[in-house]
Amino acid sequence: MNRSPRPTPGALPSAWLGPLLMMVLAVLAPVRAVAQAAPDLSVTRPAMSCGDLTGLDLAGIGGEDSRVLQAAEVTNDGIAACSVTGRLAPAITFAVVLPTETWTQRYLQLGCGGLCGRLSLGEVGAASGCAPLAAGGFAIASTDMGHQGMDVAWGDDPRKRADFAHRAHHLTALAAKAVIQAFYGQPPAYSYFNGCSDGGREALIEAQRYPDDFDGIIAGAPAANFQVQNGLYHAWQWRANHDADGQAILLADRLPILHDAALAACDGIDGLEDGLIANPLACRFDPGTIQCADDAADPAACLTAAEVDAARKLYDGPRDARTGARLTIGGPQPGSELRWTVFVPEAPGDEVPSGSHALEHLTGLAFPENPPEGFTLADLSFDLDTFDRLAVLHPLYDATNPDLSAFAASGGKLILYHGWSDTDISPLNTVAYYEAVRSRMGADEASSFTRLYLVPGMYHCSQGEGPYEFDMLTPMLAWVENGQAPDAVIARQPLQDDASGFGQFGPGPGGPPPGPESGTQPLPGYPTVDPPAAAPVRSRPLYPYPSVAAYGGSGDVDDASSWTRSGADVVFTPPTWAGTAFFQPYAPMQRP
Repeated sequence: MNRSPRPTPGALPSAWLGPLLMMVLAVLAPVRAVAQAAPDLSVTRPAMSCGDLTGLDLAGIGGEDSRVLQAAEVTNDGIAACSVTGRLAPAITFAVVLPTETWTQRYLQLGCGGLCGRLSLGEVGAASGCAPLAAGGFAIASTDMGHQGMDVAWGDDPRKRADFAHRAHHLTALAAKAVIQAFYGQPPAYSYFNGCSDGGREALIEAQRYPDDFDGIIAGAPAANFQVQNGLYHAWQWRANHDADGQAILLADRLPILHDAALAACDGIDGLEDGLIANPLACRFDPGTIQCADDAADPAACLTAAEVDAARKLYDGPRDARTGARLTIGGPQPGSELRWTVFVPEAPGDEVPSGSHALEHLTGLAFPENPPEGFTLADLSFDLDTFDRLAVLHPLYDATNPDLSAFAASGGKLILYHGWSDTDISPLNTVAYYEAVRSRMGADEASSFTRLYLVPGMYHCSQGEGPYEFDMLTPMLAWVENGQAPDAVIARQPLQDDASGFGQFGPGPGGPPPGPESGTQPLPGYPTVDPPAAAPVRSRPLYPYPSVAAYGGSGDVDDASSWTRSGADVVFTPPTWAGTAFFQPYAPMQRP
């Protein structure tokens, strides 16, 4: 079913919305039923030339002077396409790549990680081996979210904050569909969104705020708890590992000691010692068990008292000194220690991503008014007063609203995934959000349109010590278009895996591009889609939460076919923390 463009919330009197929604759903329901029974997704070719899209007026979507800036034919990996860039007021750049010979009436919009500032058309995650994607079956779009480059100078502009928070992706969806309609003479039959990290937050924003934009949404490692995640979690991970002189306590060369101890304590919980902790929530590991004795002559296999104290703080997270209240939902999980390089440096004076990222957020985006020049992380107080100041913009940035009733009512499907060894964003945020959806909507209703997959050993969005390469897009197509709800998804670990990991802090593939009118940025081409590794090191099934995979007792332990669904599920007890109310329905803050 095509999701038709709709006005920004607030454009219609609120009294009309309920009756209007019911009328629309009543009309569209038969169409969806027919589409699911026999989707007609034959190849559709253009109805106009590519160059004629240049100048297409989009003022009705983005405001005055919103239009397609340029359009030209390109070819990438044998996929011929029309590459389009455009501008939506005031400064949202978007790109759409339209296959000219292979389009099967599907639209895919891609999220953008970090603080964006670039077009991310090459970043199609969680789609390894997706045949329709590799064959050029999708029209694909992305946006820079209203600013260019990686600095946060744009954070002084409330409208650009709103563009980043929610407006840019919604308007890009409307604009891309208008371009598709013009080029092919028809709208997409199905629309999908796929993003990880902040792209995962953007995915959830779409489901929560704009439930009619997409039929299927894939949200990986979402930065949904954006304010606390960036303003307190990363700031604490920096602070907890620095002494009074500002020198790092725990260094990267000590992390294998901690990691080996965590594995020794919990690797065998799932019945097989394979270097992965399948269910960290069942792990009870205290770094104090490897503290060096007072008379230890060689600390190569133990941690000093100061290192143990730092590790405990990093696992636990910040607390209000007066009340003891938790200020974050949780920290990194046991088994993730080799990826602690996000906040643990190589040498005592080295900078770490967590520190720079937290400072960037706190000085440019976190508060209604930015702090004065010269603000440092040493000026940040970890207390409930700071939490309350961050909470002011929770309705603007965060994507923790569990009320997905409108998305469910319009037939939308949602797949979430998160790596258990993610240290950029604690996976507990995603588990807590999924549980909040189940609590709000009811477990049966939630399972009719949502799935959560937790990936042992996977870092942030990709890489790691376990199988991390998988395809969520193909199961999503089957769910949306044929009503086949997903179950086990096979994850593979590529043969050449250096477990180096990557996070949300780098500039991304190719770095931030110059603006589309600079004349120096080539038009984007169809993304290269890598097939899964032909001979992976190992493969495992990922079962929907709360299920866990377990070795069946025979066969190759590195082959997914030897694994089955465990009888022991993940048990999550939501912690009591200062932001518990964040995971309740709330009214999103709109732009001025």
